[in-house]
Amino acid sequence: MMDDMADHILKSRYLLPGEKDFTDICRRVAGWIGRDEAESGAFFRMMESGEFLPNSPALMNAGTPCNQLAGCFVIPVGNTITGIFEAVKQGAIIQMTGGGTGYNFSEIAPAGTTAEPGGAISPGPVAFLSVFDTVSEVIRQGGRRRGANMGILDIRHPDILAFIDAKDKEGKLSHFNLSVTVPDAVMEAFEGGEREEILSIHPATGRENTIGSVFDAIINGIHRNGEPGLLFSDAINRENRTPHLGEITATNPCGEEPLLPFEACILGSINLARFIEESTLDWKRLERTVRLAVRFLDLAIDRSSYPLPENEDAVKKTRKIGLGVMGLHDALILLGLPYDSPSARECAEEMMAFISETAVDESKRLAEVFGPFPAWEGSVWEKPVRNATLTTIAPTGTISLFAGCSPGIEPVYSFAFWRNNTAGAEFEVIHPLFSARLDEEIASLGYHGDEGRARQKAVIEEVRRCGSLQHIGWLSFEFRKLFVSALDISWRDHLLMQAAFQRHTHASIAKTINLPHTTGHEAIREAILSAWKLSLKGITLYRTGSRRASVYSLTGCRWCEREIPYDATE
Repeated sequence: MMDDMADHILKSRYLLPGEKDFTDICRRVAGWIGRDEAESGAFFRMMESGEFLPNSPALMNAGTPCNQLAGCFVIPVGNTITGIFEAVKQGAIIQMTGGGTGYNFSEIAPAGTTAEPGGAISPGPVAFLSVFDTVSEVIRQGGRRRGANMGILDIRHPDILAFIDAKDKEGKLSHFNLSVTVPDAVMEAFEGGEREEILSIHPATGRENTIGSVFDAIINGIHRNGEPGLLFSDAINRENRTPHLGEITATNPCGEEPLLPFEACILGSINLARFIEESTLDWKRLERTVRLAVRFLDLAIDRSSYPLPENEDAVKKTRKIGLGVMGLHDALILLGLPYDSPSARECAEEMMAFISETAVDESKRLAEVFGPFPAWEGSVWEKPVRNATLTTIAPTGTISLFAGCSPGIEPVYSFAFWRNNTAGAEFEVIHPLFSARLDEEIASLGYHGDEGRARQKAVIEEVRRCGSLQHIGWLSFEFRKLFVSALDISWRDHLLMQAAFQRHTHASIAKTINLPHTTGHEAIREAILSAWKLSLKGITLYRTGSRRASVYSLTGCRWCEREIPYDATE
């Protein structure tokens, strides 16, 4: 169950000597961030209730000798051996404190070409990727978190095909997610069916990288194992709130936080499900929590220690925070809205617009008292605000377990499944809302006693097997429609939900677009184009079953031939 899994993770990675439970962690963190007893008390109640939680480094490190509270970092990678290995060292220092790092390798000379200074032959960006990956394996983020990196390359780099195929075999570069940055001009040509336009010519081999060959490789890679992701560089920089400080070329490991060189960001997420009472959202309580969370995250900037002096300078210049949400799917279920319905997207957009507007208003209030972020003059903000950006949507993989809710804005992967490699253990998970509503559904259909228990067991076993209950016809249509899972939802509806949030999010969004195992290359092509046309900043696509190792696992698959429990026509 989810409580057992959360307790195991707490004991394995989060509890400090003398701490017994999550309440102790909340008390330590709130006490460190708050400026006085009253403020610390408000922060504690917000966290302990599961209404808001900061990112894992804050939970682990606040009030300790490490005291590094940010989860997201971007480190620049130069084009010299000295610059590259300086980035390796800087990344290692950051990962020892629990931070995740993003790197853009586009400045590294193509493999086989002469690199300056000294005239040595460059091994190319892919060779250096393995160096960074090995360091992450050694560091293992202080022994408590798995090292996480984002590796990025511009689509016009001559080594782009080698980069796309760098993770062609499972297990390679296991500490890296890979993404390709693509400008609008290339996407426009791709949309128009242009295949022969040359993106780059490799200076060592003379190979021509055309739009057709590169996008074929990207689509093949996504079909093979879900990588690379795509980052739409012009969309990211159209929303760059401090363009006078430079262009954004990299993100954190999950892609939700585009950052300038050396910037870092402390993230935190509001559990939307906690604000649903009797099928209604409590807007006043949500507003209070948003304002309190903004103050928490802004204070955390000053209460944090930073791995590098460059990090502290960059962070305090822009004071970016990353307030997001979790528990979306749970909230929609409590509201009676199917995740893939237009009404759910309208509700989600209304909630995120409210959160973003409230966060900005609170940042303006803070600016009146403490001053705007130092780089405000020259930014796109017309009026002073305390923070250059305020909202982002993180994956919340672990903190959602502590809050007892669905992760981020993702639909529930499956309402019953096995969760693998969770701090070295495996857990059977049955979603608590689903379990309770299933009991009610079975009783409403007239099944009680042994018959009711048998049907409940059969449904859970089938959902655990294939991740869906849509084919169990004796359950009511309304129940099945409400309890759609990630694999039931079309890629178009996944993207539309992401777009609903992106319209009201300053940074970006960590979201996986789940694809059925049978998805072909043309559908992947359509999804990429749709994401770009929806003005998303990036897209991550994953075809179910394309990797052997996965955090989530089912006992079978939807395409296995097996008798469905009870007659589907019943």
